[in-house]
Amino acid sequence: MLHRGRIAVCFTRSTGAATARFTMLGRAGTHLAIALLKLSALLPYGWIARFGDAMGWLLYRIPNSRRRVVYTNLKLCFPQWSDAQRERVAERHFRHAIRSYVERSVQWFGSARKLERLIQVDSAVDLRDPDLPPTLFLGAHFVGIEAGSIFLNHQLRRQCGALYQPMSNPLLDQVAVAARARFGADMASRADSARIVLRWLRERKPVMLGADMDYGMRNSVFVSFFGVPACTLTAVGRLAKAGHAQLAPFICEVLPDYKGYRLKIFAPWQNYPSGDDVADARRMNAWLEQEIARLPEQYYWVHKRFKTRPPGESGFY
Repeated sequence: MLHRGRIAVCFTRSTGAATARFTMLGRAGTHLAIALLKLSALLPYGWIARFGDAMGWLLYRIPNSRRRVVYTNLKLCFPQWSDAQRERVAERHFRHAIRSYVERSVQWFGSARKLERLIQVDSAVDLRDPDLPPTLFLGAHFVGIEAGSIFLNHQLRRQCGALYQPMSNPLLDQVAVAARARFGADMASRADSARIVLRWLRERKPVMLGADMDYGMRNSVFVSFFGVPACTLTAVGRLAKAGHAQLAPFICEVLPDYKGYRLKIFAPWQNYPSGDDVADARRMNAWLEQEIARLPEQYYWVHKRFKTRPPGESGFY
């Protein structure tokens, strides 16, 4: 027993030391990555975008789980496409996705003036209206959503609220939250959202949020997304109703030839919420389908959109 106990103690100490070393290396790597992002923000945008594009091209050619997720999503959503067409869109998407991570340098650390040069705004909502009614700005997860959300906050020229999904890396999460809040946004984790969002709306703060990802069955229903049942949040309509808020969706698309972005804010939806959670969720997905059809390579296909399945149905991934 004593011998076994010694082995156990020795194993625990060894594991603890290895974990400590791994944690230290991880923190050092994160600090290095943040420093590189800050430095690269000083470079011309075209250089950053081209580097990210090249990284995406390279990483696409290395077999990885996210590439398989992209293939699976495209096959489910576009069964009418040929394999060659799905391959083309998958590669373009991977390049866009990796590029969007590299461009965090500009989005998080670039000056307001630099962002103004890079992002065109096409808005059906008067963002400077001092009498703007309580508004939920619903962001679609295209690859430009990070740039679009930060710049929308800048364009509002007022305190607003924004929901976010915490990152698994606490240090990187802290930096990301500070960067996203730097133009006057109050940030809140999605897990704590309902009470905080309603408070923001009572204070007449515009609120930015996203709802087109698979967050599990809580506050969700299965509705069609490109003909496939997708677990879709119903909380947005409930928040709009409880907060007496209008809902204005937006996307941020990447412009060709490394010209930057276009932030497009649509007119607030009429008769929303309708009182029917399923109909409202389907309306959001139908709008997404329409916008994705325009820019299929820019939607966030690396996400496991169909991870949660109806009871008795096997998984796709």
